[in-house]
Amino acid sequence: MKFVDEAFIDVSAGDGGAGCVSFRHEKYKEFGGPNGGDGGRGGHVFAVADPNLNTLVDYRFSRRHDAKRGEHGMGSDMFGAAGDDITLKMPVGTIISDVDSGEVLFELLKPGEVITIAKGGDGGFGNMRFKSAINRAPRQKTPGWPGEKRSLKLELKVLADVGLLGMPNAGKSTLISAISNARPRIADYPFTTLHPNLGVVRVGPEQSFVVADLPGLIEGASEGAGLGHLFLRHLQRTRLLLHVIDMAPFDDSVDIVSQARAIVNELKKYDTALYRKPRWLVLNKLDMVEPDQRDARVRSVVKGLKFKGPVFEISALTREGCDYLIKTVFQHVSAQQALEQTPAAPDQRFADLAE
Repeated sequence: MKFVDEAFIDVSAGDGGAGCVSFRHEKYKEFGGPNGGDGGRGGHVFAVADPNLNTLVDYRFSRRHDAKRGEHGMGSDMFGAAGDDITLKMPVGTIISDVDSGEVLFELLKPGEVITIAKGGDGGFGNMRFKSAINRAPRQKTPGWPGEKRSLKLELKVLADVGLLGMPNAGKSTLISAISNARPRIADYPFTTLHPNLGVVRVGPEQSFVVADLPGLIEGASEGAGLGHLFLRHLQRTRLLLHVIDMAPFDDSVDIVSQARAIVNELKKYDTALYRKPRWLVLNKLDMVEPDQRDARVRSVVKGLKFKGPVFEISALTREGCDYLIKTVFQHVSAQQALEQTPAAPDQRFADLAE
């Protein structure tokens, strides 16, 4: 299925039902008094974070989402029924913002999290509400209140612990297939991934982390060149970036250091916070470099980049060095998770409404 990470929808909560004007008409009971009930509230529109979804494609083809209005009040002290609520399932990591103002309204960050994106209108009052000692036969009623209507932008940022970045053909897809359960398209000729791939890396019993493989970046990506800029947003929520570098490019004239610097510059131009994230070097395809040239080439790249962080020498194809990389990444991710540990968010559907 095509990966879609942006969509626009219109949501409309239900209007409240109108109150009723009615009086008792019982035999032998004159002046029975008012018995018109209140109208029912309109249906709410909820959004729930569904961990089984990874795309917003459904909302590309289904833009309008309307909850039911509340029923009108009736005689015999009968209140109108509340309108049916609707719940929209969205991937974890969805950002919901207002189209007109651009303000971010909600973020679905935890599986199962539920939020109210449009509140239904309250029902109107029936005439029994207006009864008093000096107004024993009130004929007043109020209409129902309108439900909220919103035009919303949905934007998905993948929730992955680790993000792979690099030039096209650096071997990111091969790496994610070697260390996780993801099976992206891989070939022995130059091409680039067209949509993000998520994979779960199993380190041991109940020990795992999520890795995301994004389309390769090229110079100018932050200004819109190539496909990679469309998915840079998915790196913003990762805890660690693995900068995969092709140590054996197809063209011998390619300057590996210049390409790596170009990637770093694109990160800096796109988002300073993204640029400052922990970033480790993963020198890939070393199985294609002559053994007596490996050390010299590795030193040349690290020195040229003036890189002082962790450096890993691997071959995603043969899995050489992958086990050590996985264990080290897991230790880092686990430490970050421990620092960020917070209690699970409660169901916000009715907490929001009570405010």
